[in-house]
Amino acid sequence: MQQSLERLIALLDLEEIDVNHFRGNSPNEGWQRVYGGQVIGQALVAASRTVDRDRPAHSLHGYFLRPGDTSVPILYVVDRIRDGKSFTTRRVVAVQHGKAIFNMAISFQTVEDGLAHQFDMPNVPAPEELEDEVSLRKRWAEKLPPEYRNAFTRERPIEVRPINPYNFFDPTKSAPFYNCWMRARDALPDDRRLHQCVLAYLSDWALLDTSLIPHGISYMQQNVQSASLDHAMWFHREFRADDWLLFIQDSPSASGARGFNRGLIYRRDGALVASVAQEGLIRLR
Repeated sequence: MQQSLERLIALLDLEEIDVNHFRGNSPNEGWQRVYGGQVIGQALVAASRTVDRDRPAHSLHGYFLRPGDTSVPILYVVDRIRDGKSFTTRRVVAVQHGKAIFNMAISFQTVEDGLAHQFDMPNVPAPEELEDEVSLRKRWAEKLPPEYRNAFTRERPIEVRPINPYNFFDPTKSAPFYNCWMRARDALPDDRRLHQCVLAYLSDWALLDTSLIPHGISYMQQNVQSASLDHAMWFHREFRADDWLLFIQDSPSASGARGFNRGLIYRRDGALVASVAQEGLIRLR
């Protein structure tokens, strides 16, 4: 697991090739397109490299424009829009084959004290009482061809333990909610920005799938086309991505071949650390 976590850290450690220009690569894991969370995380890394370290990100808003190609590097171009007294704004465009595949606006803020409140964390089973998602997938994927089975059951640097497991290989209709615990499988360096980038990577893990649950369908089916269209995230409080985080997800609406999804992310002590919203394409062919 230490090796896979080191690969994740290396994935987020972009190469600076010129002023405001960074290059990132994708892992060769058998997927046809780049995982959306990877592009979000790498874009946040690129923007963070141009901002003073005492200003963590507090929000990001991105749009997926084209599928990412896993076989070639991604160029991230940062536009330093504004450096204010309290807030810093950046825009990042991810480019492949001369075309934009993703763009994102990120806002950073100096750390301040102020009014505070939050929704209480739901009462859910502890992660130690739940089964690892990899173990669940290994049982569910027994009927898949070996080439797909290996991709879906590979152990990853991120550990996920679903509270209400949903079998995407044999879907059934149920309420549009999906909750899980998640964390990096091994200790991360004490770098607040790295933990934000890892959580950004995690935040796209199963969010769009929540809008498929009430219809009893899955991205695994040949007649279903799904893809993230946009992604927004707000960071509220400090956290560690290598400690257990509770990801509460729901899908209030689906219409026009699009599914809308929301997420709240809590520390184990009940503090709300981040919120997420996303709309994605869910098209029946």
